[in-house]
Amino acid sequence: MAAQYGPHRWSAGYHDDGNNDAFRGASFTVADLAGAKFVDCDMRQVKIVDSWLVDVNVSGYVSNFVVNDVDVTAFVDAELDRRHPERVQLREMQTADDYRTMWDTIERLWLDTVARAERLPETAIHERVDDEWSFVETLRHLVFITDAWARRTVLDEPMPYHRLGVTQTAYAPADAAALGIDLYARPSFAEVMTVRADRVALVRSLVDGLTNTELKRICTRAHAPGYPEESRSVGECIGVVMEEECEHHRYAVRDLAALHAS
Repeated sequence: MAAQYGPHRWSAGYHDDGNNDAFRGASFTVADLAGAKFVDCDMRQVKIVDSWLVDVNVSGYVSNFVVNDVDVTAFVDAELDRRHPERVQLREMQTADDYRTMWDTIERLWLDTVARAERLPETAIHERVDDEWSFVETLRHLVFITDAWARRTVLDEPMPYHRLGVTQTAYAPADAAALGIDLYARPSFAEVMTVRADRVALVRSLVDGLTNTELKRICTRAHAPGYPEESRSVGECIGVVMEEECEHHRYAVRDLAALHAS
């Protein structure tokens, strides 16, 4: 599923029952939440007291994360950086050459990972692990991200969305359909890889032509269903694409390991 990596990211605020703030400020005392799942939730300033946290799995944007009076944020960041050094490379980008080198890294990572996925049966790469996106769905989401942040924003194409794209979890289905997304599509791995290859080539073309001046150019994103109007630099927009590529690659590698083991 889509990740929210920092406070600069936005969410469409979609919730199945249309009441996504029903639990704001709520208090749960002596409540049995065993097996509960929270997806794409705003949990800022949540406080958990004298509770049993056993076999708990947390993923998402982490800042000022205190466990038993110990801020574990720095430890989590350092360990992720150790396991995934591309995160450090991403943060340190400044020049057009840095962006080109970063995209080289991303292409190499995915080349190896796709080759690993291709050794699995077709059914496996459509399989969800712990209800996270399947490998195919992850690639479809990255198609959408490239369309939203590279084609629509940097290249100023008004409606560039491929029908096989997958929006982030919080995106309202009606808004996705208004963009031309086929909510009921079930494409094959080969179909998705064809679209994915086109989007990878598009980003390669963008970064190959980047200059330091172009990185600073401001892109104004026109209104589209589910998106606010906002202005970002070319560097910020391409940076979002690269961040999504890195983070979803991390999830994909994790889930492929589980699929190969099974």
